[in-house]
Amino acid sequence: MSEPPTTRGHLTPGPRATVARLPAPDDVAHLVRQLWIPEWDLPAGERIEQLVLGYPASNVVVEPDGVTLHGPTSRASTRVLTGRGWAVGALLRPAGVLLFTQHPAELLDGSVRLDVLGLCPAVARAMSAPDPSERHERAAALLADHVRALAVGRPRGEAQDGAVANRMVDLVEAGAGVGGPADLARRLHVSERSLQRLAARYVGMPPQLLLRRRRLQEAAERMRADPAADLGALAAELGFADQSHLTREFRSVLGDTPRGYGRARSGREDG
Repeated sequence: MSEPPTTRGHLTPGPRATVARLPAPDDVAHLVRQLWIPEWDLPAGERIEQLVLGYPASNVVVEPDGVTLHGPTSRASTRVLTGRGWAVGALLRPAGVLLFTQHPAELLDGSVRLDVLGLCPAVARAMSAPDPSERHERAAALLADHVRALAVGRPRGEAQDGAVANRMVDLVEAGAGVGGPADLARRLHVSERSLQRLAARYVGMPPQLLLRRRRLQEAAERMRADPAADLGALAAELGFADQSHLTREFRSVLGDTPRGYGRARSGREDG
C-alpha cells in the first residue's frame, strides 16, 4: 500500500467537517499519494473556516457539480464550508501530474475544470450510499480507476523522469537534512538545472519553494501541538537561518507569527 495518509496540510482541523483519507491502490501509488474525501453537514447559517497550506502538489477533485484540477499552491488559503456537501479528491504524486496537464506551473495557485465524461455522476451515486465506509471506498475506487486508465500506454521516458520527481518530493517531505536545491540535486544524482526542470515539469514550482513549504508545514504542525515551543530551537531544527527568519516566513505565508498561530489554533478541538 502507499504511505499512510496524513493531515499536515490541513492547518485548522475540526470535528464538524470530517475528512476520510484512503491510501492509493498499489498499482497507482506511484501516481496518487492518497485519496481524500471531506464531508460536512452544517446547520443553516453556520459556517466553518479552514486554513489550508496544501502539499506542493496538484489535486484532482470531484464534486457534485464537476471535476477540477487544482494546481500547487504557494500560500495558505481559507476554505469556507456551509450547508451540506462532499468532495472526492486524489492528491497526485509528481509522476501523476502529466496525466492531467502538461503545464502544472500555469496552475500555480489556480485551477481548471476537466471534461471527464461520466466520472462525476458515477462518484455522486457512490457517495449516496448510506454507510460511510462503503461510499468512501466506492468513490475512491472510481477516481483511482480513472487515473489508472489515463496511465495506460504512457511514454517510458516520462515514467522514468516521473519516478525521479517522486523521489525529489519524497526527500523534501521527509526533511532528511536537505540543505537547499544544490544538496537536493546531489542526493538525486542530477544537476541543479535538471532538478529545476523536474520541479517545473512535474510539480509546477521551483525546488526552493518546495523546501520552504515543507519547513512551514512542519513548523505549523509543531506550533499547534506546543504553542510554547522554543522558537530558536525549532528554527534551527527545520533549517531556518534563525528565529527571526522563521517568524518572517511564517507571517508572510500564514498571516500570523508562529506563537500567535499556535495559541489561536491549539484551543480548537482537533478531528
